[in-house]
Amino acid sequence: MQRKLTAILSADVVGYSGLMEADEAGTLAKLKANRGGIFDPLVSQHGGRQFKLMGDGALVEFSSVVAAVKCALAIQAQTEAAKTGIRHRIGINLGEVIVEGDDIYGEGVNIAARLQGLAAAGGVAVSRMVRDNAEGKMNCVFEDLGEHNVKNIDRPLHVFAVRAAGESAESARVDDRSKLSVCVLPFANMSGEAEQEYFSDGISEDIITDLSKVSALGVIARNTAFQFKGRSVDVPQVARQLRVSHVLEGSVRKAGGRVRITAQLIDGASGEHVWADRYDRDLNDIFALQDEISQAIVGALKLKLLPEEKRAIEQRGTTSPEAYKFYLMARQYRDTGNAGNRRAADLAIRLCRRAVEIDPNYARAWALLALVLSNTKLYFDVGVEDGLKEAEQALALDPGLAEAHAAKARVLNMSARYPEARIEVESALALDPDSYEANREAAMYAAATNDRAAAIKYFERAADLNENEYYAAGMAVGFCQAEGDEAGKRRAAQRALARVERLLASEPDHGSALSFGITALMALGEVERGKEWIERALLLDPDNVNMRYNLACSLITQVGAFDEGLDVLATIIERVHQGPINWMKIDPDMGPVREHPRFKAMVAAAEARLAAEDSGAP
Repeated sequence: MQRKLTAILSADVVGYSGLMEADEAGTLAKLKANRGGIFDPLVSQHGGRQFKLMGDGALVEFSSVVAAVKCALAIQAQTEAAKTGIRHRIGINLGEVIVEGDDIYGEGVNIAARLQGLAAAGGVAVSRMVRDNAEGKMNCVFEDLGEHNVKNIDRPLHVFAVRAAGESAESARVDDRSKLSVCVLPFANMSGEAEQEYFSDGISEDIITDLSKVSALGVIARNTAFQFKGRSVDVPQVARQLRVSHVLEGSVRKAGGRVRITAQLIDGASGEHVWADRYDRDLNDIFALQDEISQAIVGALKLKLLPEEKRAIEQRGTTSPEAYKFYLMARQYRDTGNAGNRRAADLAIRLCRRAVEIDPNYARAWALLALVLSNTKLYFDVGVEDGLKEAEQALALDPGLAEAHAAKARVLNMSARYPEARIEVESALALDPDSYEANREAAMYAAATNDRAAAIKYFERAADLNENEYYAAGMAVGFCQAEGDEAGKRRAAQRALARVERLLASEPDHGSALSFGITALMALGEVERGKEWIERALLLDPDNVNMRYNLACSLITQVGAFDEGLDVLATIIERVHQGPINWMKIDPDMGPVREHPRFKAMVAAAEARLAAEDSGAP
């Protein structure tokens, strides 16, 4: 494993998801023109090397910090001058990275990505190391933005904005001051029932999506806003931390067929209310109500809503509140459901099927149905449905839906049709690089094709994008261990354990969550506590296939208890089909026993059984 100190530039396009939703073909054409005419030539001119291209984002390495900063400023200046509507955020870090082939990963890359998220639209944010190494060596000015706590980085980042010396601080801030920006905090669930959380979260997400379609308004991404969920916040402090002009907060109370939504828009500098209202409506009016709230916010900010933006806000995947409700319920169950438990799998399928029965043109519900069917096929091999037909139905209804491409990628991955899966993964990421589903399936594709570094990156990105789920956070643990990244393993384990413990507080017999918690505990050195959890898991959810497989992985990889792990694996390998067998062959958690005679014999026996079943032999 090669390590080196290098400058990493991380860039992405501001408001890319909203731009794509408003004008997919036009946005892709503008992005392609920007890359071909500005971004790529300037990277080459300044001696940079792009080692990762992800939809609207790029990662570039430079041997010189000065070259990286000069390149970033040139990209921003020329992109702004082109006036195409494309704008970048750029972050630059100087740090140690791990090199594997043409790819680079490690904390040095992660920090660059976090800095990029802190940069202003059209701006450049750098670490203190970059400032210290570039100051005085080029004609630019660094502005101290203070320390920031960011996800998955243990220590605060000291951040600096950088601008060309000929540009005054006042002019550098013109765009940020003139373009209003807002953070939509997760609306509080006031229904008195924790299971209604899916609904309040859905309302919050839809308002974020609606506002992101307004070109004159900057909107903080969902994953950033949702880090404040369940917390008592100081609104001016949130505004300063996220560098937004306004904050929207509210609550949702759903009871029977009625819903009450309160919302208030707060000036981030003064803490004063700019607008507030309360809505009591029939649940059937939920979509009109969301449109009304979004347009009221636009009006309160005295922004002009363009006709095409108004049409984009009013376009939804379904016109049925009932279908929408069942979709949100199914999605929450997918995120936190007990994978490997047959009852849980059947429930998720029923919720999705109900949504598409109510509205057969609901592409998102079809895509979600494809995903849950694929999971059911993986664990139980029931019937012949693997989700492919449903994924293709979603694509037929909406070819520009990232979740639909991700769902098809999932099915193709499980069938080992990797070249086809790659096409779908790339399409999903290009359409929406901030899609949880796209990043999760990109991770699964990378894992299946033995690109462990990419698997870690996409698992971590998926975990960033969905604070409720534990799967992606937990999967990163084993891949970090396989790559020898001890610090990454501990961070992933700590995050996975926190999410698991939160879920177990309300659902203590959740076998899948217990198994990921066991992996995290053992990765953190809490082996005895992990073994206690194993006893608990086997008592509470003994028939959970996914749980038992994960227990085997934990014993083999985290503890080195090969015989115990193989004993657990033996209890399920006689029941599984080809998909799980394919996974065992490439799963890094099975690496320590892959050449073990007993493991090889079990796999051979399982494949002989499957071959006999396929041939119809008695």
